[in-house]
Amino acid sequence: MPIKVQRDLPARSILENENIFVMDDDRSVHQDIRPLKIGILNLMPLKEDTELQLLRALSNTPLQIDVSFVIVKSHVSQNVSANHLNRFYQLWEEVNSHKFDGFIITGAPVENLEFEEVDYWDELTRIMEWTKDNVTSTVHLCWGAQAGLYYHYGIKKYPLEKKLFGIFKQEVLHHKDPLMRGFDDIFTAPHSRYTENRPEDIHACSELRVLAEGKESGVYLCTAKNGRQVFVMGHPEYDRITLDKEFKRDRDKGLLTDIPKNYYPGDDPSNKPILTWRSHANNFYTNWLNYYVYQLTPYDIG
Repeated sequence: MPIKVQRDLPARSILENENIFVMDDDRSVHQDIRPLKIGILNLMPLKEDTELQLLRALSNTPLQIDVSFVIVKSHVSQNVSANHLNRFYQLWEEVNSHKFDGFIITGAPVENLEFEEVDYWDELTRIMEWTKDNVTSTVHLCWGAQAGLYYHYGIKKYPLEKKLFGIFKQEVLHHKDPLMRGFDDIFTAPHSRYTENRPEDIHACSELRVLAEGKESGVYLCTAKNGRQVFVMGHPEYDRITLDKEFKRDRDKGLLTDIPKNYYPGDDPSNKPILTWRSHANNFYTNWLNYYVYQLTPYDIG
């Protein structure tokens, strides 16, 4: 699939080395096709890692994707250069007059705060409200999913006794839902969080449909019944070494983080992690782009 990004985005060369077709404006204008416009509100601290992971995940479809990276105005990012943000990102204020076929709201390392304590919460609520009328379907990831469930449905998050960290089994509950097409009965997904939404609260909400759930990790995937809002409690976009890097960062900070479950062979951090979730992650994003975005969005998105 061709992904349209700026020519000098650092992730571009990595994607091209992986045989992922990436184009810029010069090439895209010569194709007689309307690309799907996908916005990514990147709230993660390591923005370049997240850019690469999500672009890779969106690459497994013949559809042409035009990606816009978005940031909030009310928070100053500390782990990425101002030059990178200025060159490759737009403030939400600069794009909120546009319509998007799809939108992704990432996770963020703020889950131990109450939602209202997060410095950009007011702006994020305006963005989530804006998606109702300006986006065909929005995916919320990890903390972004918790924030979306709280804002849209009043579903609270609760602290866990210890960090849910590792690769966990998920069971498909509704095979006939388009998002679940091609999924095995049981699949795996990465999780990394200190809080949870209680499954009984989500199941009790008549406006939501739970599509996949894990015995250890709780509800993994649920959607609004009209498909306009999608909530993913884990990180299907993570690559092989993301949890490894996070585990070693925690240890370097003196945190007593447990070894990620079901990740290192023999639970030995010196061993190369086993990648067990990539195919289902690709399937999820492909299904979302096809069935929840492309099949539903009008050709004239305006």
